[in-house]
Amino acid sequence: MDHAGLAELVKRALAEDVGPGDITSLACVGADVQARAILVTRQAGVLSGMAVAREVFRQVSPAISVHELKSEGEAFEAGERLAEMSGPARDLLTAERVALNFLQRLCGVATLTRRYVETVAGTSARIVDTRKTTPGLRMWEKAAVRAGGGGNHRFGLYDGILIKDNHLRAAGGLTAAVQAARAAGHHLLKIEVEIDSLDQLEEALAAGAEAILLDNMTPEQMREAVQRVAGSALLEASGGLSLERVKEVASTGVDLISVGKLTHSAPAVDLSLEFEA
Repeated sequence: MDHAGLAELVKRALAEDVGPGDITSLACVGADVQARAILVTRQAGVLSGMAVAREVFRQVSPAISVHELKSEGEAFEAGERLAEMSGPARDLLTAERVALNFLQRLCGVATLTRRYVETVAGTSARIVDTRKTTPGLRMWEKAAVRAGGGGNHRFGLYDGILIKDNHLRAAGGLTAAVQAARAAGHHLLKIEVEIDSLDQLEEALAAGAEAILLDNMTPEQMREAVQRVAGSALLEASGGLSLERVKEVASTGVDLISVGKLTHSAPAVDLSLEFEA
């Protein structure tokens, strides 16, 4: 993980929330008051993001101690304790909301991913994410996908070639785009092409694409694509794949199922930081 990037991310989040100071805590709580707190769940889920939360507490006050009770990727039930904190009460109160915001978001991504992964269990398909992430949080949201049991697609535009419909139009067609990408890329770089009809499948194979993204195709079309390709290229299904549909898609024999919802629409997990008497 990028520790410098994490520190800057948390610094910006704290500046946004705390600004020049937490006026409520400063007014109501004495500087010498110490407190113990627990991070408790209000619903079942999968843990991700404690590294970010720890950095929040560290930046607010090095005097805060954090003891984790669950590990990254571990499932939890409603009412369970995820961590215990102790330190200056003012500082715990100041850090609370920012730490929870990160945790609730990242646990939400991990939890939704786990549901997709469990839904396709028993098939050969693997659930992967997309680039449809929250700006500034991509590294951590993709880590949350892994915590949920999913896999990562390319991290950005720089580490994988994925030729989409607009590339095809701008490049003058599928074969021309693949040939240009092959000429520009090194020998270890795979080329993936997005297609939205079976008519494009043979051209993609003939052009030498190592992976083919089947965009918004029906399960019947996907099964036919799997039969035609017969293992000669990686097949990825994509396009609005809900939990209700994903098992049927996985049963077609595709290798990957990319789900943008994992990171752009995952509901937050309800967590709470509670002071102990």
